[in-house]
Amino acid sequence: MKSSRIPFIACLLVCLLDQSAGYPDGKVPESCASMLPFHGETPQKFPKHTIKVNVTEFKPGDRVKVSFSGPKFEGFMLQARNADRLEDPPIGSFALADRRRSQLLKCGHVKNSAVSHTSQSKKDHMDAYWIAPRDAPKRIQFLVTVVQQYNIYWVRIPGPKISQPSVHPLTTIMSTNWTTPTSLPVSPLSQPFNSSDCGDRKFCVRNPTHCDPKDNNCFFLSFKQDEDSVWIEMSGPSEGYIAFALSHDQWMGDGDDAYFCISEAYSVDIRTALLVGRSYPEFDSKNGLENISWRLADGLIQCSFRRRIHLPASTRRYNLDASYYIFLADGEIGAEGDFYKHQQQPLVTSGKYNILGPLKDIGGSRSPLLIKFHGALMFVGWITTVSIGVIVARFFKSVCPNTLLFEEQIWFQVHRFLMIITILVTSISFVLPFIYRGGWNKHAGFHPYFGCTVMALALLQGLMAAFRPPSQAPRRKIFNWLHWSTGTTARILAVVTMFLGMDLPALNLPPWDSYAMIGFVAWHVGIDLLLELHGYCLIRKVEVLDDDRVQILQSISSVEAQGHTFKKTVLFIYICGNIAFLVTFITAIAQV
Repeated sequence: MKSSRIPFIACLLVCLLDQSAGYPDGKVPESCASMLPFHGETPQKFPKHTIKVNVTEFKPGDRVKVSFSGPKFEGFMLQARNADRLEDPPIGSFALADRRRSQLLKCGHVKNSAVSHTSQSKKDHMDAYWIAPRDAPKRIQFLVTVVQQYNIYWVRIPGPKISQPSVHPLTTIMSTNWTTPTSLPVSPLSQPFNSSDCGDRKFCVRNPTHCDPKDNNCFFLSFKQDEDSVWIEMSGPSEGYIAFALSHDQWMGDGDDAYFCISEAYSVDIRTALLVGRSYPEFDSKNGLENISWRLADGLIQCSFRRRIHLPASTRRYNLDASYYIFLADGEIGAEGDFYKHQQQPLVTSGKYNILGPLKDIGGSRSPLLIKFHGALMFVGWITTVSIGVIVARFFKSVCPNTLLFEEQIWFQVHRFLMIITILVTSISFVLPFIYRGGWNKHAGFHPYFGCTVMALALLQGLMAAFRPPSQAPRRKIFNWLHWSTGTTARILAVVTMFLGMDLPALNLPPWDSYAMIGFVAWHVGIDLLLELHGYCLIRKVEVLDDDRVQILQSISSVEAQGHTFKKTVLFIYICGNIAFLVTFITAIAQV
């Protein structure tokens, strides 16, 4: 199956092309320290772009608007550094003003400490908000690298320096057109939430399980009863919004009761909404919410409020003393305040919970159970059964040729059994997303199209095998060619389909799974080439023995026996390797 090398070669070429074409998507962590674009050209000496800020002084927690403009450019990287030690790592974090043209990067150990482009589209200005950390140095200077085109760029263009009030400012460069405030309004929440009472005094939902809400990778939700009310705390890493919803089923919609914690320019808004189907949330007033407070710091949005357990029916809010599925989601806010759909699948609890009942500290899953089964079955079919079945049919016909199983050669029965299993698990897996979605998913890209093609080819392969002509029939050569080409095409497309499916929001496996898939392809191709080379050497050895005419039969039999032992050993190792890959992928699915 030499054509099975195509996915691996294609992936390798994509990686090489990506490295040779610079960083059109702006994901340039390699450039964090030097701010160099690594384009292999000499930077320009005289900058044409300027940076402006709206203040000359700052205090920890302030948001400083930073803007740079000039001739049209394709890429950039913006950072804030210690003005007295520019070689130090970036300082503070940024918030975006334009989420479609700019993105946040993690440089070093600081999340959101740099801003870069999202595409090569032309732009002549860019805005961002710098958030001063608690441990900020006395003076800050902004630096920007600008790429006008691939071989024309400027590195670390110096911008304004701003200082804390106790230090005399070093510059007066600023824009007088901006009137936005520089400090966040005073928030009653001065400290992050605490999870020590989870499961003891309050009901908690956390993702990842048992994470600390002080960390900027933890989504946290807690409920604590206070007489006829419930205190609710919600926290998560987001530049847009975090939200939770109560639902009677595991489908978001049907009038579900939702609560949004929304990051605005300089504050946080808390709003309630009804979720109907998959349409835009129906926001309403803060029905029944009291003692609202919030905190926006360290890359986290945190909201706290109190809500009565029972509210009038006119509010359309759910009573809190019943059992519900709990959803926890996050997403982005557009430049005009529009809500974007969550980029990752919401976390959903595995069952219904009464938050006023037995207090628990639980997690959940961001992938629906049906989608998990879909992915697991596809891995079983197209990593394990089909691959082993193909290897057996291709290289093991001469092994145990006289051993029969149900009146057929054993290699053929093993091959047929594994192919039937592949078709069955593929068929079951194929219908699961349609059951979950209730129809066709228009937002899954090419994955469903490739999946339908693989399903059709698998069924066609089985149908052709059921009506294969006898071995001596004239049409047998045509059947052999069609059987090989259809099977090979199906296997290649199946690997491509799995590559595309691993990054979809409904499953969203960790990034290393793509490398594991490339490793599997390389593993299979390597074993295929090893057995191919072994077969060629075996034939050459038999030809030499035949030419010598010395103890031909005994020598040939000995060579073949040695060859069969080698093949069986390789097959055992190959099966163990495939099972290891399968366990790796299924473990990743189980942990989503």
